[in-house]
Amino acid sequence: MRILHTSDWHLGRSFHRVNMLGAQAGFIGHLVATVRERAVDAVVVSGDVYDRAVPPLAAVELFDDALHRLAALGVPTVMISGNHDSARRLGVGAGLIDRAGIHLRTEPSAAGTPVVLADAHGDVAFYGLPYLEPALVKDEFGVDRAGHEAVLAAAMDRVRADLATRAPGTRSVVLAHAFVTGGRASDSERDITVGGVAAVPAGVFDGVDYVALGHLHGCQTLTERVRYSGSPLAYSFSEADQRKSMWLVDLDAGGAVSAERLDCPAPRPLARIRGTLEDLLADPALARHTDAWVEATLTDAVRPADPMARLTERFPHTLSLVFAPERAPDDPEVSYARRLAGRSDQQIAEDFVAHVRGAGPDEREAAVLRDAFDAVRADAAVLEVAR
Repeated sequence: MRILHTSDWHLGRSFHRVNMLGAQAGFIGHLVATVRERAVDAVVVSGDVYDRAVPPLAAVELFDDALHRLAALGVPTVMISGNHDSARRLGVGAGLIDRAGIHLRTEPSAAGTPVVLADAHGDVAFYGLPYLEPALVKDEFGVDRAGHEAVLAAAMDRVRADLATRAPGTRSVVLAHAFVTGGRASDSERDITVGGVAAVPAGVFDGVDYVALGHLHGCQTLTERVRYSGSPLAYSFSEADQRKSMWLVDLDAGGAVSAERLDCPAPRPLARIRGTLEDLLADPALARHTDAWVEATLTDAVRPADPMARLTERFPHTLSLVFAPERAPDDPEVSYARRLAGRSDQQIAEDFVAHVRGAGPDEREAAVLRDAFDAVRADAAVLEVAR
């Protein structure tokens, strides 16, 4: 069976105030053409179809267009909800849409109920594990402590239990939206850390033939059977060096996997340039970035006059301007934002405790902080679902 694996469309998202809907429509056209031209048997979309729980109407219309075009090809499509989606909204009408060959899997309770497709060699069971917010699904899966590894392991137990009842030789594909150990993150993914732990081990998914992951925006191979497709478009400058693509996966009669990486069309290249303003305006080596979306980091000791206006004369598509004067880390003029860069909310809170009382939190106090951050995040997830 030939499977096209994609994820993280983030329909409705902009890029530094640039409307990306045209580029997203271009990707959908590319996806449909690929399905037709490469004789794809099934499409899997591993979450974050939309960029937010209540997407703009134009994004919903584009999704609707994608569903109609995929259904018209007669190629089954399996989709799960991600942490950016509202699972309940995405799942509206799933039973009816199912009849058109579009299988939306947004309910955690259905983790062990597959979409079963057949080819010349027998059945392939597709299990959809939507994003599992631990605080919201721990009771469903009967786990004592809310954590990503615990709820995913419980969901996979249901998958393996169902698979054991299937005919011998039944092959299996799992769609999941999670941060798996070994994956490399970028700046554009929403943090899903729970209890200070973000990642789950790849071994959670043992026992199935292919795991189609979503959440991380870079295309990655964790093992031959466990892969991220990444997002089809770049959504932050941290993705400037990423090659945006999809996986074309062939699952043979015995469940062996072979995969080919297929490039996605890019609306415009991304470039990150750094130096003093005068150097950036004069350096001939930077001429290749004239047509790129540019993030410029200025290292001038004193902020120059009209930097954005001057930069856009040479780089018309400059979208982001960062000031980072080259100073020693202990220089009091180093900005607050730079001191916080790369630090989690938990670390920032612990630093604050250390600052106000002269010593950081002990183990018990750190646990209280973790629980507080987890509770706030869980409450935000509940409110997002309820909107």
